[in-house]
Amino acid sequence: MKKSFPVIFVFAILFLFFVQSAGTLVESIYIMDLMNTSLDEKAAGVLFFFSPILLIPFYKKFPRGLVWFTFALTFLTRGALPYLKTSQQVLASGAATFAVLSLFLLLLNAKAREEDRAQTGLWASLGLALALGLSVFLRTTGLGLDYSLIPAGGWVGWALGLCLGLLLLQLDFGNAPASTEKKSGVTSSILGLFLVLALVWFSFSAPSVIARWTEGNYTLIVVLISLLSLGWILLSLLRPTWLDRVTPRGLILWNALLTLSLTATILAHRVPFPPTPDSPPVVVTSPTFAAQIPLYLTLLLFPVLFLDLRLFFDRLRLAAPSPRDLVPGILLGGFIVILLIFAHIFTNVWGYVEPVSPPFRNQFWLPYFALTGLITLIVWRGKKVESSITKGVSLHWVWAVLLGAIFVGTVIRALPAPRVQVDAAKRTSLVVMTFNTQQSNDDFGEKSFEEQLALIRKVSPDILALQESDSARISLNNNDYVRYFAENLGYYSYYGPTTGTGTYGTAILSKYPLLNTRTVFTFSDKDEIGAAEAEIEVNGIRISLYNVHPDGSDTAMLVFAKSLLARSKDKPYVIALGDFNLRDYEEAYQLIDSVYVNAWTSVYPSEIGAGVDMSGENRIDHIFVSPNLGVRNPFYILPPESATDHPVHWTEIFWE
Repeated sequence: MKKSFPVIFVFAILFLFFVQSAGTLVESIYIMDLMNTSLDEKAAGVLFFFSPILLIPFYKKFPRGLVWFTFALTFLTRGALPYLKTSQQVLASGAATFAVLSLFLLLLNAKAREEDRAQTGLWASLGLALALGLSVFLRTTGLGLDYSLIPAGGWVGWALGLCLGLLLLQLDFGNAPASTEKKSGVTSSILGLFLVLALVWFSFSAPSVIARWTEGNYTLIVVLISLLSLGWILLSLLRPTWLDRVTPRGLILWNALLTLSLTATILAHRVPFPPTPDSPPVVVTSPTFAAQIPLYLTLLLFPVLFLDLRLFFDRLRLAAPSPRDLVPGILLGGFIVILLIFAHIFTNVWGYVEPVSPPFRNQFWLPYFALTGLITLIVWRGKKVESSITKGVSLHWVWAVLLGAIFVGTVIRALPAPRVQVDAAKRTSLVVMTFNTQQSNDDFGEKSFEEQLALIRKVSPDILALQESDSARISLNNNDYVRYFAENLGYYSYYGPTTGTGTYGTAILSKYPLLNTRTVFTFSDKDEIGAAEAEIEVNGIRISLYNVHPDGSDTAMLVFAKSLLARSKDKPYVIALGDFNLRDYEEAYQLIDSVYVNAWTSVYPSEIGAGVDMSGENRIDHIFVSPNLGVRNPFYILPPESATDHPVHWTEIFWE
């Protein structure tokens, strides 16, 4: 098994590169379409998932040449990703996705030199487990972002690409079969490969995703995924024959249980949104222990995906397909993955791509049920492949050190950062900021999380309300910018509406502990309206916070305004801030303004002040306070200096 080291690492790097490249491809397309909130020709970039068929005619004549061509393309495109503009990332990540998928198919018969028999299935499954462990490590290192996909960590991609090239030199790639006779089970196995990769990409490769679905304990989720992935490698290397004890019926049952538990994990946090304008708001508080049970069952069951991948690779190796036999599986696999990507995205933007998106409203569970259900079906319909491995070997110390280092590093980075220390005893004022970050992209569609963080640090607000911060999903490459900001700033945080609810995102960050956190949903007819609520205690007084981002018809906006006033009616100190999507001549705005004080107009009645003219149509980001609170020094910073497409707004609030 010492000879297997290069094969396992080749697959690990390729699986990791697939998750990163495919994620960047979908993200860059989404960001460009985010500028006009519509679906256009840029969405055709997903056709890169079909692109491996372009090399099929050359498999027989140039097998080794294709391996090195696709490696060179992988090395250059994946390495360049962190440094490119969004429009350039579409082509680069698409080319990287094409190259990585092609390499998978070219390495179906790969084995280490001097190895008697290719055990591609086992090596690939261990490669997937290692890739998952590395992905979790990179995500925790980047505090919610993949460290290797940001400029500061771009060197990691080049280093892994260089390792991939050196490892490929140690492999025997095998020969493409001469027979053109169609083989059974090839299409379903390739489809199964696509589905397993998609499920890992959608969820387990970025623990923040699962944590944001469920409000689960982030550190515990990270530890479980990392431990079970890396532990699977150790166990499989020491006792490879134990995997053969899982019977076909047991494997089907294991997959079925994962399907049920993953679906139940999402459904347990599904919100019954108010169906009519007259319906009362729906209040969502911290999940109960019972609601978290499916989550931890899912985390314990997910390693079955490693067995599934091994089964699909072994079936392909046994079938010895000709290049032509691969085409139907590539086309079907790419098509279904694309459908699942759109289904996933439409659950979040159901009000924007009519008529196809509205049926996906509140159906966030559907793509995950389809993924796991289809994998289970393919496992059930296929045949078990007998393994030729008869015994384990002594584990080389390098494996133990490497896996141990990855795990320890992951755990350390997953622990919460120290919180900023403030003395609340004598405070009589707070600086509050509202910041629509547009998923941490600027007005030109380029990532701007570093510029946004620098601006927040400069202002150093006591309370920070973020809108359009719901990015821990595949359309934004599973990036958790709320965690990134909170951990870098040392703030307490409440994510607000979970990613499964289909809102813009309304997160609250604070230098003070957040109490009684909850999300309130009101009637909506465009995107879900979820306001994040919390309380803080400062110098003996309790202040109620409301971070809002409503949108929709005049009716929906009026329902939101009435709900906000009703829920804050009896609170002594109120701060309501956010992207209200309301101008001062609209009825919903005037209703709120009749009860609370607008920070900007209370100081600048003409709406022009501090060198900024906010008297036009664009002033929709507001800070309202209860009449017993004073306001001074309000500011707006306009794009592009705000590093987003909205003005960033803050002010100092004081009391006696």
